[in-house]
Amino acid sequence: MGRRNITHVSDFILMGLTDSEEIQLVLFTLFLLMYLFTVLGNAGMLLVICLDLQLHTPMYFFLSHLSFLDLSFSTAVTPTTLDNFLTSNKHISYLNCFTQMNCFVFVGVTECVLLSSMAYDRYAAICNPLHYPVVMSTRRCCSLVFGSFLIGFMDTFVNVLCLSRLHFCDSNVIYHFFCDAPPVLALSCTDTRDIEITISIFAGSTLVVSLITIAVSYVSILSTILKITSTSGKQKAFSTCTSHLLSVTIFYGTTIFTYVKPSKSYSLGQDQVVSVFYSIAIPMLNPLIHSLRNKEVKNALRRVLQKRKSSKKLK
Repeated sequence: MGRRNITHVSDFILMGLTDSEEIQLVLFTLFLLMYLFTVLGNAGMLLVICLDLQLHTPMYFFLSHLSFLDLSFSTAVTPTTLDNFLTSNKHISYLNCFTQMNCFVFVGVTECVLLSSMAYDRYAAICNPLHYPVVMSTRRCCSLVFGSFLIGFMDTFVNVLCLSRLHFCDSNVIYHFFCDAPPVLALSCTDTRDIEITISIFAGSTLVVSLITIAVSYVSILSTILKITSTSGKQKAFSTCTSHLLSVTIFYGTTIFTYVKPSKSYSLGQDQVVSVFYSIAIPMLNPLIHSLRNKEVKNALRRVLQKRKSSKKLK
């Protein structure tokens, strides 16, 4: 078989979630509502953290970047999916497909590392409270966020180099609702074993190091909390970690379920359901997780609204 460059493929066909027009309409309405909640929730979180000076702390600095990543995560996938629900044209250009896939990888890896940085922040706050302002200085926080984005860029660069070697000979039909790595690799007529190994080494090492950082941080946090004698002190310490722990469990759980397995075990229906959850549902849930049980965010929102009302009265 002659070698064919991937750039000879002008477009791909996204088969989506279903062929039924009735179900597509229902899914369009559901996904649109979820996307609107995602935009409002994450943009609102960013705005409140930016406007309220009392939230200018390391924890909310990281949380603002998490909101930005969640907003980007959903925006990389949902608009294309919504468009496919309404039109009979399921085509996506080669360039748009690989741009979407690499944006998705960049945001996903960056969020993975950022969540581990947030775990380190919680460790510093609970295990070393007296030195917390020094340990989590502005410079340290910026370095951790910059490092998260840098690792995301490096993993994406490796992903671009590997996927540029793919060749498509027989079909351009992607059995998914967006351009994700497993279905695209399954579509290639190239032997993808070396490519999968390379991507797995880089992505896997990032995942493992992040998980180890989170695990070590929370083991230390748990050890410190158990030494606290007062019940109220223990509850206060636990409350500062529950939101982050829930985000970590959901994000890492779905990521491991989807990607940490052989490509031959790729299951169309099962993986599509999980993909909907981590690409559309999780970005919507994170603002709710970090705001509904957080009195500081609620109070900050009240202060911002009160300032706005006061400024209108002065005018």
